[in-house]
Amino acid sequence: MHAIVIDKPGGPEALSWRQVPDPRPGPGEVLIDVAASAVNRADVMQRQGRYDPPPGASPYPGLECSGVVAEVGPAVEGFRPGDRVCALLTGGGYAEKVTVPWQQVMRVPGGVDLVEAAALPEVACTVWSNVFMTARLRKGETLLVHGGASGIGTLAVQLAKAFGSRVAVTAGTDEKVARCLELGADEGVNYREEDFSERIQADVILDIVGGRYLPANIRALRTGGRLVVIGMQGGSKGELDLGALLAKRASVHGTTLRARPVDEKGVIVRGVVDNVWPLVDAGVIRPVIHARVPMSEAAEAHRLIETGEHVGKILLVG
Repeated sequence: MHAIVIDKPGGPEALSWRQVPDPRPGPGEVLIDVAASAVNRADVMQRQGRYDPPPGASPYPGLECSGVVAEVGPAVEGFRPGDRVCALLTGGGYAEKVTVPWQQVMRVPGGVDLVEAAALPEVACTVWSNVFMTARLRKGETLLVHGGASGIGTLAVQLAKAFGSRVAVTAGTDEKVARCLELGADEGVNYREEDFSERIQADVILDIVGGRYLPANIRALRTGGRLVVIGMQGGSKGELDLGALLAKRASVHGTTLRARPVDEKGVIVRGVVDNVWPLVDAGVIRPVIHARVPMSEAAEAHRLIETGEHVGKILLVG
């Protein structure tokens, strides 16, 4: 098969489409013929040498894919060759084939085609696990989503609204804020022009920025609020005012998804299938896709995501 190989850390030119050995499914694994993958910030960090795959994971980038089951290993439950699926991966999505534990595989929901389905696994699992499982967002509460125009953000807006919450977002341009409002957000702040904490009070904050936003995030939390940090685009260190945190009886959670054990990912995946997929089936939630790029041209897709001009997901099509 062919896969995107990173010989050494660097810019987008470090991504090379080359022939590599075919993977074979082991016990409990599904082999998928990949139709599409999607670009995530974690892939960019891996290319730059700042986010190595966990031990035992594929060396090729790619944290999600869609495709058709080609083969199943022993002890696989619920899947067989020919099934149209998408999957949450620990790596290896930038390839023509990938193996993945069956617990991290999902049937393609109705209402989206096989290629579009590649835009869903990572964002759906991230939003469901953090906003609903960890922060326990409730109907009528306000969710603040940083990076509202990102793949995670566009899904979070739609899902929170579907569950009856109020949604506010931050984004870097007025045009991106407008796109978030079109998706259902109730309020948006252009963070380049305004301090979001001066206008927005939220029960739950989903934060991809990290250290730089920590003081403002605490100011923006309501009493009993929950801050969930899932990224560090704004640095890994920030000043935490414990007095303000205690006064608000608030909490701060830091989470990652990629390195979690298979059983934990399986619980998240089942939650997505039970709670998110019916909304996709009904057309209430749709993946927002900015561009489709041939997988062999992954370098161009990485250049595109690094411009920061995209809204939603960038797909790599096999």
